[in-house]
Amino acid sequence: MEKIVTDPDEKQWGMFTHLSALVGLIGIPFGSIVGPLIIYLIKKDEYEFVAEQGKNVLNFQITWSIIFIISAILIIVGIGVVMLIGFGIAWLVLVIVGTVAANKGESYQYPLTYKFLN
Repeated sequence: MEKIVTDPDEKQWGMFTHLSALVGLIGIPFGSIVGPLIIYLIKKDEYEFVAEQGKNVLNFQITWSIIFIISAILIIVGIGVVMLIGFGIAWLVLVIVGTVAANKGESYQYPLTYKFLN
């Protein structure tokens, strides 16, 4: 059975870890990695939930950054635009799902993610 976090501060910081990935949408290069990384580094020792979710978010963001880079390169052969749109929508939906789960205090594992950090 999955552990559910009840401390409101811990849940909130866990949610911010997921939500900070949206920083990349405002034009900050690799902001989707930098935002969660900053929160993870600041709060990982204070909250176990943030440490766990921070690793999950960072693994997801690194994996999907690689996917986006490959998709951008594939624009040359024509399929990259479709891939960018599809993966972009999927990325946004998954970030929102992760944010909502963390806000409920539930641990969220992103699908299709390589574990760079354990």
